[in-house]
Amino acid sequence: MKSKLIFFFLMLCSASFAQQRQEIVLSDNWQFSHDRQQWQTVSVPHDWAIAGPFDKKWDLQVVRIEQNGEKEATEKSGRSGALPWIGEGYYRRNLPIPSDFKGKAELLFDGAMAEPTVYVNGKKAGYWAYGYNSFRVDISDFITTGDNELTVDLQNLEESSRWYPGAGIYRPVKLILTPTKRYIDDWSVFIKPYDAKKVKEGERVLMRLDFEIKNPVTDLRFDVSLYDRQGNKISKDSPQYLEFGNGDIHYFFPVNTAHLWTPESPYLYNLVISLYDGNEKIDELSQRFGIRTISVSKKGGFQLNGVTRKIKGVCLHHDLGPLGAAVNKSALIRQIQILKDMGCDAIRTAHNMPSQMQMDVCDSLGMMVMAESFDMWNYKKCKNGYARFFSRWADRDIENLVRAHRNHPSIIMWSIGNEIPEQGMQGGRDIAMHLQDLCHQLDPTRPVTQGMDRAESALSTGFAQVMDVPGFNYRVQKYDNNIKQLWQGFLLGSETASTVSSRGVYKFPVVVSDNSQYSSWAKNYDPEAIKKADGQCSSYDVEYCSWSNLPDDDWVWQDDKPWVIGEFVWTGFDYLGEPTPYDEYWPSRSSYFGICDLAGLPKDRFWLYRSKWQTREHTIHLLPHWTWGKERRGELTPVYCYTDYSEAELFLNGKSQGRIRKNPNERLDRYRLRWNNVCYEPGELKVVVFDENGKKSGEKILKTAGKPARLRLDCWTQQSDFSPLTSHLSPLKADGNDLAFVTVSLVDKNGTLIPDAADQLQFDVTGAGSFRGVCNGDATSLEPFTQPTMKLFSGQLVVVLQAAKKAGTLTLKVTDKERRLKQTINLKVEK
Repeated sequence: MKSKLIFFFLMLCSASFAQQRQEIVLSDNWQFSHDRQQWQTVSVPHDWAIAGPFDKKWDLQVVRIEQNGEKEATEKSGRSGALPWIGEGYYRRNLPIPSDFKGKAELLFDGAMAEPTVYVNGKKAGYWAYGYNSFRVDISDFITTGDNELTVDLQNLEESSRWYPGAGIYRPVKLILTPTKRYIDDWSVFIKPYDAKKVKEGERVLMRLDFEIKNPVTDLRFDVSLYDRQGNKISKDSPQYLEFGNGDIHYFFPVNTAHLWTPESPYLYNLVISLYDGNEKIDELSQRFGIRTISVSKKGGFQLNGVTRKIKGVCLHHDLGPLGAAVNKSALIRQIQILKDMGCDAIRTAHNMPSQMQMDVCDSLGMMVMAESFDMWNYKKCKNGYARFFSRWADRDIENLVRAHRNHPSIIMWSIGNEIPEQGMQGGRDIAMHLQDLCHQLDPTRPVTQGMDRAESALSTGFAQVMDVPGFNYRVQKYDNNIKQLWQGFLLGSETASTVSSRGVYKFPVVVSDNSQYSSWAKNYDPEAIKKADGQCSSYDVEYCSWSNLPDDDWVWQDDKPWVIGEFVWTGFDYLGEPTPYDEYWPSRSSYFGICDLAGLPKDRFWLYRSKWQTREHTIHLLPHWTWGKERRGELTPVYCYTDYSEAELFLNGKSQGRIRKNPNERLDRYRLRWNNVCYEPGELKVVVFDENGKKSGEKILKTAGKPARLRLDCWTQQSDFSPLTSHLSPLKADGNDLAFVTVSLVDKNGTLIPDAADQLQFDVTGAGSFRGVCNGDATSLEPFTQPTMKLFSGQLVVVLQAAKKAGTLTLKVTDKERRLKQTINLKVEK
């Protein structure tokens, strides 16, 4: 029905079709099948594997992970998420074309996993090898007017990924129709300052616009209009005629009283290019852009708009927890808002090309981006990974990455690889130089980096020295030796920390460890270890991996060494797959590295980073929770406070546990306040913080929870200006895509969280929307995300609701049958 409505609309427009470009997002009425026999109707973006079931048999890998320092191959049961993403998938849908269409027809895929082959009316129209990249398919010679059949075939091979890659057409698809064969090439448009040295806030800035007109002739002309972020036209030039029919345009225009783009003030302009044949407008293209400059030097470090700043970044894999790989704007906005509330100002798209939607969100919300490309070159990290394609496809993939994304002001650097084994091999330096030069040719305004994990090898071969920005993954103890060999005079922590934790889980005794498995059953079958095995890490934030370190270690180098220009923490959010340190433990199918868990709920570590990074607001956070059983009474239960204040006093039931200050000479006391000798007793735990003058400046209280009394529902939607960590009831958009994230907590009568609650809850959704998914953040849970029931983990979980395309009320009812508790939340859905 939807395709017929689109066709009817295009037919109505056919009389005036020659005056306009049509860009149609192909989202609904796709048919999907695994065998071309049984078909189901789906919407794109779509991830065919996220519904599960979880099972260790999916992509069961017996491998030796070199990055982990492993000497022998072992069974890695959850390495790529333990979801059924392996296999073939087929998509098809109707493609209506107006009756008088004679122009250019193009399909724009933002990503399809994997190896998409595109057919139109049964004929092969295009193919792309890399499932993470945007690609275009010219289908002008394959279509007819009226109905056409579009088919996309995909295949995912086993052992082709080190994490969960998703499966299907997981990013948007767009049909672009231009009325004639003379049109503006979208990816040719490039807007940048003419002279970066003369870019200043509030002053006149001269901009350069490059673009290409396809199939030009001398009677074509164009004009350019500029709009501010409120949509007001602030300038329009006079018509410009093509000289000698040359379609390569290099045009200059001024921006008076320029507003510069920064993470703190992400100002965006809109440029509209109109193309005319005589008096007839035959094409028009809009391009958002921001004005900003980037430089990296020994003297200034990393500078945005001429101002030195340390990068406070995190790495992000592309999955969105219970949504899987299917990209969604609301989920991306929530993710970026959570990170900004923590004080984060940059993300690294690890280890692959980002989506256009993600970069649009980063542009508008103010999040700097390292846009990464590959996890491997020619040397295989996994049997069927990108190494199969690198020699033939790398240049094309880099070109698509840069050309498709170079107008995003949020992108501050390109990355050509992550932990590439060629860094220590003959010829690796030449490949790095080639890829970096290609980035420079396509975009001379940004530096290029990559993450190197073998510092000695990369430095001995000259691999590190050729990079614009030498990026090193972990091993901060080698920074001093690294910098002595770098002519650049600076380095970046391109991947840092890899601290591991499970939200709300605390292990005793509290011991700093680089081996945080609380089960040794896989090695010695110890009966006592088996009893204690739970596949969780401690949230005291003192556990990390053998190759990595604690957040505190990175900050020492960043604070004390001006030549360390910042960091990208591994990772901002937990992700599906790679369940280190429990690679060999089942069930375990997602990571522990996240500062936030898979549901997007902050772990304690969120507040540690916030206390260091957030400069607008103060942070006071206490851990652990203060609700323990009889077995902990009188037992040592260390208390940590994460705060930007340097001094505090702790009270337990009114009795002082000591007033202490941060100690810059101790590893764990420079950025944390710790009381290590507190003995647990139920009641009230209170911390009072003091400013530099010794004046009381705030407090935080934890209380022992009573009996479970009610379910608390806190809701986030993208139409609110509030923090995503607070509750509100802003309406949803009736567009069929907008999402609400409802945090469900089991609390006592006073609202105190029951921190060990694992109750099974049920969810009933009615009205103007539907149930989309649920996640509790437990890396060992095998409950499917797409069924309306799940257990609480550490007392909480998140339910995802999706708005309908009609206005009304969307109702979620949550039921705890065992405790006979019910709670309901109603959300408005508005056009």
